[in-house]
Amino acid sequence: MEGVVISEKGLLECGRKCTPSPFLLKTYMLVEDPATDDVISWNEEGTAFVVWQPAEFARDLLPTLFKHSNFSSFVRQLNTYGFRKVATNRWEFCNEKFKKGERELLSEIRRRRAWSNNKQHHTVQNQDSDEDQRSSSTSSSSGYINLVDENKRLKKENAVLNSELTSMKWKCKELVDLVSIYNQKKEEDEANENDKRPMLFGVRLDVQQGDRRIKRNIAEIGENASILLSQSCK
Repeated sequence: MEGVVISEKGLLECGRKCTPSPFLLKTYMLVEDPATDDVISWNEEGTAFVVWQPAEFARDLLPTLFKHSNFSSFVRQLNTYGFRKVATNRWEFCNEKFKKGERELLSEIRRRRAWSNNKQHHTVQNQDSDEDQRSSSTSSSSGYINLVDENKRLKKENAVLNSELTSMKWKCKELVDLVSIYNQKKEEDEANENDKRPMLFGVRLDVQQGDRRIKRNIAEIGENASILLSQSCK
């Protein structure tokens, strides 16, 4: 009976060794997916992976597989499986058993275990704690720097857009003024075409006023002639 128990334990242990952890499988799946290459992908050699956009990775990808959006927690998990950050200017992580096209190696990656010796145990805990703090601090610093850079970029774009908007406003005003001048000129030309009065030195003569004056003069002459005739007859 005891031999059977030992055999079952051996099978369970073998099963655990042959099956990669869900964390490693999910991470490998994210790195392999070409749809997420702009956020996370393999490096050129396929020996490590790079998180190109930590903010987008934490916001959009982590919740879909890991049920959280904490990039620092993801980095801590990598540390427990022996991953190392191998670049200073980007989030690039390496593990000799985590390679492009070699998924079968994932089962050989082991999670770190605590030492039986208390002193060694505390030493490992302190090291992990220091790494977690550094990772968290670096992540926060990187996130802040990304936000500052993004804010500067948006300010520059806003200034350019404001300048273009001001220029367009002036152009629109000039166009409206030109249309107004054109309409006024057109109305004047149409009025001149419809006005049949004669012109003298470029000035329209008031013919109707002249006609009334001529008629008045004729009437006055007629009255004066009638008076003279009546006087002569007497």
